[in-house]
Order: sequence, then C-alpha cells, then structure tokens
Amino acid sequence: MTERNNNRKWWDNCPSYIVAHKDTVLLERDELRPVRLQLELLKPELILSEHNIQSTIVVFGGTRIVEKRKAAAKVARLEKKLKANPKNDKIKKQLKIARSILSKSDFYDEAREFASIVSRQSQRPVQREFVIVTGGGPGIMEAANRGAYESRAVSIGLNITLPFEQRPNKYITRDLCFQFRYFAIRKMHFMLRAKALVAFPGGFGTLDELFEGLTLVQTKKIEPLPIILFGEDYWRKMIDFEFMVSEGTIDPEDA
Repeated sequence: MTERNNNRKWWDNCPSYIVAHKDTVLLERDELRPVRLQLELLKPELILSEHNIQSTIVVFGGTRIVEKRKAAAKVARLEKKLKANPKNDKIKKQLKIARSILSKSDFYDEAREFASIVSRQSQRPVQREFVIVTGGGPGIMEAANRGAYESRAVSIGLNITLPFEQRPNKYITRDLCFQFRYFAIRKMHFMLRAKALVAFPGGFGTLDELFEGLTLVQTKKIEPLPIILFGEDYWRKMIDFEFMVSEGTIDPEDA
C-alpha cells in the first residue's frame, strides 16, 4: 500500500540501482580517483576549446598583495590600534607586515597593467591568443584578471578547493572560472597552453608554480618559454640562482 501511494518502486531505494555516472557516493570512493583525475583534466579542456582559447600567459603572485587603497587602510587601522596599545608586540608585528605589503602594492598595479596590455594587443574573438590565466583568487591574481576585464577581454581563473575558504575574484570571465580538486591537474592546465610565465612576489604557491615551470623547461618536458620575474629586489633576495650555478646544482644556462 505504501509503495503504491508514494508512486515509488522498491528498487528506487537501492544504491546499486543508481546509474554509475550519477552515483556521487561511488565517484567519491578512493578507487575512483583515476576517474576523477581524468574528468578534471577533460572538463576544462573541452570548455577552453569551445571558447577558442589557443594560448595563454600565466600570471602568478601573492594573494596578500592588494591594491594600495586597501593596503593603506589596513596600515592606518593597525597604527590606530597600536596608538591605543603602544606596548602590544603582536600589533607591532602585524603593523610591520602590513607596511611591507603596502610597499609592494605597486605590483598590483603592474600586474593589472601588464594583463591589460597583453589582452588589448593579442586577443581576437575567433582565435584567442595569449589569454591571461591566473589561480583565480585575490591579490596579484585578481589584478591580472582585472586588467583583462577592463580591456573587455576574456581571462581564465583556475581555482582550487582548500581547507580554508577561497573564492574566485569577480574579474574572471564567468564561463572560464574553474574549480579543481587536484593541484596536479590544475598545474597541467596552467602549462598546456602557456606561452609565457610571469611571477610577481608571492609565497609558497607562487614558488611552487614557478619551480614547476623552471623544472619542465630544464628537463625539456616542454618547449622553452619566457619566464619573467617582476620585482628584481624581491626575487634576488628570495632565490640566488648564481649561487646554485657556483655550487654545481644547476647549469649556467638554467639560470
């Protein structure tokens, strides 16, 4: 009687009866990781091809390097807090970092202008070349997507699911805003169409992507391509390529 009233058959409640590609519990199993990897590689590839994305310029950089207005406002807030608590070491440390970020805020403008120039000069609707692609988040990534957006050009955001919240910035082209579960597949999509890598000052994520590119070029897994580091003072303090050459760990041409 209940079965007839609910208009359901007994097999509707059987997990085994769910069509495989609609079975999300199945797809989340560890044994299905190869399938998830394949899907994550294929989905963006199909969409990028449908939008005629022929080549890209990859822009990396720190999420914490924001535009000058926001950086200055944070410094002002912390200065006010320190004035009320002049002996608070935690606020002093926060203020020092905030001032350092403010000193780097010009890189936000440079990333924005760089992306604007590239997008204005290179993009055509039928065959899109040198499309700006970023990690999709805030900071330098936002600046690069913003430069393309302001030039009325498309740009790509390759977001990643993280334990802490990461939202796509609002300047990514809506149909080209992706989310990845696996860093490895995300890295592949950064490199598959890349014609140049541009790295602004950043942290572990920026270094990770930069050295991925350097390693692929060094090992000849990809054709050589320009790798540009914005902010010479920052990068020379961060990485001593000449030291690596002198130590014999890389060849002179690698530097």
